[in-house]
Amino acid sequence: MSTPSELQLYNTLTRTTEPFTTLEPGVVRMYVCGVTVYDDAHIGHAMSAIVFDVMRRYLEWSGYHVLHIVNFTDVDDKIINRANLLGIDPHELAERYIEEFLEQLKVLNVLPATRYPRATGTMPDIIGAIERLIEQGYAYAAAPDGSTAQDVYFRVERFETYGKLSRRSREDMLGGTRVEVVAYKESPADFALWKAAKTDEPAWDSPWGPGRPGWHIECSAMSLKHLGEQMDIHGGGNDLIFPHHENEIAQSESLTGKAPFSRFWVHNGMLQLVNAQTGQVEKMSKSLGNLVTIKQFLIDDDGAVLRLLVLGSHYRKPLTYNEEVLADTRRKLERLRGALQGATGSHETGTSVDTLVGAAAAAREQFTFAMNDDLNTSGALAALFELVRAINVARDAGVGEGPLLEAQTVLLELAGVLGLSLEASTPSTALEVGPFVDLLLELRGELRQAKQFALADKVRDRLSALGVVLEDTPQGTRWKFER
Repeated sequence: MSTPSELQLYNTLTRTTEPFTTLEPGVVRMYVCGVTVYDDAHIGHAMSAIVFDVMRRYLEWSGYHVLHIVNFTDVDDKIINRANLLGIDPHELAERYIEEFLEQLKVLNVLPATRYPRATGTMPDIIGAIERLIEQGYAYAAAPDGSTAQDVYFRVERFETYGKLSRRSREDMLGGTRVEVVAYKESPADFALWKAAKTDEPAWDSPWGPGRPGWHIECSAMSLKHLGEQMDIHGGGNDLIFPHHENEIAQSESLTGKAPFSRFWVHNGMLQLVNAQTGQVEKMSKSLGNLVTIKQFLIDDDGAVLRLLVLGSHYRKPLTYNEEVLADTRRKLERLRGALQGATGSHETGTSVDTLVGAAAAAREQFTFAMNDDLNTSGALAALFELVRAINVARDAGVGEGPLLEAQTVLLELAGVLGLSLEASTPSTALEVGPFVDLLLELRGELRQAKQFALADKVRDRLSALGVVLEDTPQGTRWKFER
């Protein structure tokens, strides 16, 4: 295995690649911003999850114990608006999508995080953090004239190094983002820590009246609770650098008086699609109508295909996604899996065996060198494909089962560090049958409306026999697959 001190990691905070060291020897404290759960997760979310899963796997393979925290934002304007549109409780909506996302991560072979804290489960810590920021003079409560419920804002001017992560001036920050215009804010740049409750939305009691937290303070409170006042790695997509991560730094370092809040800030690039009609590269977004959900992807493809696609590009660069790239990735995966075929010869010694043994040792060395170079997964994959070539040549040369199996074991080990399963698999049953179950539920609903209850019950019974459990609720019928 590699030595932990050999890893070099790019740090967004310093804009340099630095030797990776930790606050506590042998232990990595890593926090990764998770998804806001108001709709189906898409493959961009999967890309980020895979990137940090690979980082964790390599650190653990290198000898570290990793405390890996991934949060869920489960109270947010988008969640509230979507829940109101569907006529269901926002908490129910959020938990439904959390459960679905975690199931999808299993199919993508993403290791479970050490903890998955929710914003709603951290409310006392959030309120306590805001109270301390007010006491220290970093925050203030304010409200329109005549209102009893107050907002709370962070004083950006008070934090002297604000902007050190994004490298933006105050003027650029105000010009490059939508700033909420509120007459009672001390400065347009000040951001919300607490929002006074509006009609028909979740609210928690606080010293400032009923309300809910701002987005940024949630992550500060969750990371401080589960990892302490400082951490080794804070990760997320590069779209979070400003304002989210910039604001996290300001809040957290103001609260604790300790800097840096995170020793390394690590950000993955964005996934972009090639428009089939125009050939233009587009950012994947709901407004453009080009979102590819994880659910959609896994209906048609093995989860290992998406992982291999992510591994083929450096994590900090944009990742291009289209059918041509997918087809090439599928071929690469089959090539890797094809190297696990059994021996056809019986040579246990000789030049061909020595060459194979040397190729396996070289692959391990090249793999480690690439991964230590800021997690260069494309270079690590190149080492795997060199080993695949050597295995295939050795098999053709009549190398026997013993030496071939040893080389294949190295291939499986290194692929495993990348979380890449070389065992042929099929999409998960629940994801595969999903569209058909939805269609049958629609048919069952129509039968019930037509008062054809016997036929409706027959649909339910047949689904139950196949392992599909239905739950009728006031908001509609939900289903889950029980293996």
